[in-house]
Amino acid sequence: MRIDSVRFACSVFRPEDAPEGSDRDVIFVGRSNVGKSSLINRLVGKSGIARVSSTPGRTQSVNFVRVNEAFHLVDFPGYGYARVPEEIRRSWKHLVDGVLEARRRRIVLAVMVMDARHPPSDLDHAMRAWLVENGLPYVVVATKADKIGAGSRTRTAGSLADELSDGGKGHGPAVLLASGKTGLGMREIWKHLERALERPKAAGRRGESWISGS
Repeated sequence: MRIDSVRFACSVFRPEDAPEGSDRDVIFVGRSNVGKSSLINRLVGKSGIARVSSTPGRTQSVNFVRVNEAFHLVDFPGYGYARVPEEIRRSWKHLVDGVLEARRRRIVLAVMVMDARHPPSDLDHAMRAWLVENGLPYVVVATKADKIGAGSRTRTAGSLADELSDGGKGHGPAVLLASGKTGLGMREIWKHLERALERPKAAGRRGESWISGS
């Protein structure tokens, strides 16, 4: 895709403050410190457009990056960082659930970001199940793949796909290996984004919170 313009649109701390209009959303979700912001910066070729913090759990807002004045790349707070106070975790849950619910019909693709060096956590499995339950198309991107030997990458992608399959059986989702540092995998990720942006908007289904009862 040719990127003619990219800009940081806004940080949202309340669901009702999300941008208006009919723009489509590609959302980025994943655990704290897996490299979501670095991935977005690399995808758009502009350092600093998505805010990167070296402190896990620092992002406390949903951040919108507008591309070509036509769609948003949406960076959600990372989940699962134990040192974040419970009060903040509760506020994040309200924010994330509210934005996902309010913009469900705008979401054309969810990019579920993981660290290629680690197996899926219980929260990763919960997020994937939520995406499937709500009928949202998604792709799994395993970042920091530059830290894995080139000869091990195919095996790593296959292992992650198997672990994310339903009940550990059958075929799991496609896993794209990537690196925000080196640019590995960016072309493949853009292919998925372009196909999603060409499709009709996802209808989505109204469901429960992505972490039920949390």
